[in-house]
Amino acid sequence: MASTSALPHPEIQLPCIQDTKSPNSMERGDNQDTEVNVLDYSKRAPWLRAAVLGANDGLLSTASLMMGIGAVRKDIKSMILTGIAGLVAGACSMAIGEFVSVYSQRDIEKAQIKRDINLRNCDDHDLEMRKKNLPCPLQAAGASALSFAVGAAVPLLGGAAIKKYEVRLGVVVAVVSLALLMFGALGAVLGGAPVYKSSFRVVVGGWVAMGITCGLIKLIGDYSGF
Repeated sequence: MASTSALPHPEIQLPCIQDTKSPNSMERGDNQDTEVNVLDYSKRAPWLRAAVLGANDGLLSTASLMMGIGAVRKDIKSMILTGIAGLVAGACSMAIGEFVSVYSQRDIEKAQIKRDINLRNCDDHDLEMRKKNLPCPLQAAGASALSFAVGAAVPLLGGAAIKKYEVRLGVVVAVVSLALLMFGALGAVLGGAPVYKSSFRVVVGGWVAMGITCGLIKLIGDYSGF
């Protein structure tokens, strides 16, 4: 009976799968990651939100006041004085509110820095950077008041020189609608949101605010005898 000897088996080698990414492609990927980080829209949110909201508040509140008083008084003097009063009162209110809010935030951050110093949780460089980046209440208050005043000036300038009542109301509505459209588009572009949806939402919201104010003041004026 023939003896069977073990046949030698050739060594099986698995193919080595090499990385298909070239250095250039890796560089492009790194550049793309850098661009994505640069275009991080969430970092724009705080200042963008404050500026857009301030301008929209000034625009809508002043325009609504002018439309409301225009529903019961047809003379231009009453309408313009009401708008000016709304501008001054609103700008002061926005400035004081922003000052108090930012000052409270500053106190909280300063207290946190003091706790970290006592616990030795930060180095000198980090400490200096955090102190340098503390929010400024006066700067925030001034920016808030300025944005409100810019928005409030739009309906005032639109209806200041028009004597005829119906034309004046129409011009105020048209100017405010155009400004709302621009504010909505600007906020959408800077914030990375859809332009058409944002603009439409802002304009319709402005119309609703002016319509409610005008209707209620007209109703109160007709039934109260003022």
